[in-house]
Amino acid sequence: MAVNSFSIVDLPWLPRLSETFRAQVRAVEPDSASDWGVLLRQLATQHIGLTQAISLSQSLVRLSAKQPSKALTSFRLGLVSNATTDFLRPMLIATALRFGIALEIIAADFGQIMQEAVDPDSQLNRAKPDAVLLAIDHRGWPLRSGGSTWPPFDAATANADLSLICQSFRKHSGAICFVQTLAAPPELLFGSLDAATPGTLRSAIAAFNARLIEDTPRGGDVIVDIDWLAQSVGLDAWYDDRQWYLARTPFAQKALPLYADFICRIIAALRGKARKCLILDLDNTLWGGIIGDDGIDNIALSPGDPRGEAFRTIQSTAADLRRRGVVLAVCSKNDAATALEVFRTHPEMILKESDIAVFMANWDDKATNIERIASQLELGLDAMVLLDDNPAERAQVRQALPQVAVPELDEDPSSYARTLLAAGYFESTAFTREDLARAEQYQGNADRARVLAGSRNLDDFLHSLQMRMDCSPFNAVGRKRIAQLINKTNQFNVTTRRYTEQEVAEFESSAQHYTLQISVKDRFGDNGMISVVICTKRNVEWDIDTWLMSCRVLNRKVEEAVCNRIARDAKAAGAKRLLGTFAPTDRNSIVRELYSKLGFKLLDEQPTASRWVLDLESFTPFTVFFGE
Repeated sequence: MAVNSFSIVDLPWLPRLSETFRAQVRAVEPDSASDWGVLLRQLATQHIGLTQAISLSQSLVRLSAKQPSKALTSFRLGLVSNATTDFLRPMLIATALRFGIALEIIAADFGQIMQEAVDPDSQLNRAKPDAVLLAIDHRGWPLRSGGSTWPPFDAATANADLSLICQSFRKHSGAICFVQTLAAPPELLFGSLDAATPGTLRSAIAAFNARLIEDTPRGGDVIVDIDWLAQSVGLDAWYDDRQWYLARTPFAQKALPLYADFICRIIAALRGKARKCLILDLDNTLWGGIIGDDGIDNIALSPGDPRGEAFRTIQSTAADLRRRGVVLAVCSKNDAATALEVFRTHPEMILKESDIAVFMANWDDKATNIERIASQLELGLDAMVLLDDNPAERAQVRQALPQVAVPELDEDPSSYARTLLAAGYFESTAFTREDLARAEQYQGNADRARVLAGSRNLDDFLHSLQMRMDCSPFNAVGRKRIAQLINKTNQFNVTTRRYTEQEVAEFESSAQHYTLQISVKDRFGDNGMISVVICTKRNVEWDIDTWLMSCRVLNRKVEEAVCNRIARDAKAAGAKRLLGTFAPTDRNSIVRELYSKLGFKLLDEQPTASRWVLDLESFTPFTVFFGE
């Protein structure tokens, strides 16, 4: 096998920088034929450095002033730090383009952390960002106890300060915080005894991190695990003491692209842009060799064989991803029966046929097959990741389907699993019961698609699903999933208003609000929580503040059933009208006609929103196919 040269700081999953990058950036201009946001995003998927990042960030500002991009989702990020952020800002903005995010950064002055948080009229609090990044390393927290006696270091004050900062930003700006774990410096005071000795800097940092991990998710804030990131790079390589003293840069310059990627994948996950499906090639990706030529007895998969064990690691990694909710599919240029035989009969296969939601093995081009997989799973192309050892196939898919993530792979299969995981395609900011069940849910979608193809009409199909819908008010059990849906659902979402987990908790006990969490089951499985509703009660009117739904249950009359439930409960409470708002975004056009379809009448229409009303006195419930 080739020498493994994997280094996470090099972002090896990204294609190398094109020699014509500068010319390509300069050539991007608004026109009617293509969205400039798509073009900038494609350029940002390369391994860019600071020079390229500055060029891309400047282009984003220039092009945004000329014409909005429908291909990019906006996000406002506050930034506070004990270090210099001059280089970080353009790198974050450019890297965010890679994830389809138009990032706006509001940066506080150097070191103005507590001041920005506690002052209601500070620059950041007035800006009302979506989140605030606390880019603070161990040198920015009060970990040193002071005095000449032991112990010199303690985490209690630092953890208290962190709690106050996060609470203050939430109170004054409504923003959640991205809170970084701390990387320990490479120097040891006691040598091997350092970690076990209370009062050392290393033990204080460990205590700080443990408390942070325990406390942070409770307020809806997000952990950024810089401790892990620095250890992955190597602490000696992560820190550059000379640059800290000269320019207050918190880590080595070569780690800047990796740090920016790490932050931006979290932003993308918050906006519902994390990938959901891993599409696997077969020959020389899941096993060594070509099954059609070598035969089932001669492919490399055996324990004890270095090459076979590398491919087994790829399979076990895919299996672990499926367990945490990532959907698996196969896309291979192969004879289907021959390929399936490996899954069914080879004793060393870790992945089984039942693990694969869609199995696409034929001789068509891979881009066409990936489109078919997306259609069967009812997922967008931007939810897909293709793992393929063949550089020609990777290039074909990147060119035909730029929305699909295609990691670069070298010739050594021992690096494939690490490359896939290091790329962070499946980043999570929360983990719920529904996440665990997602693979089965989308596999059920594929099964439903096959049943629909054999049904005479839609009503027959819906009857055959034997659907059941469960509706209940918000509660503590569903809170994390409710907040997750509110913050990541972009398409079926009438207002795209975002609320933190803490705000969701406040809705639970509010007498002025009506809330619903809706789950759906059918004979193919449990779809889990798929819809969220928040209504504001105003005497005889109920105003729909938030209504969102997972697209995986589209065209099953779920929205009609939810409308029936809202109307029934509103009327029982004495309301006479339902009000609804549609606020258009670049991604929610599928609900543009929702209120019209449900019998609401248009009240007024503005460029930023339209208002609708439903007369509950004359409302006739829709015919649906649900049991409760």
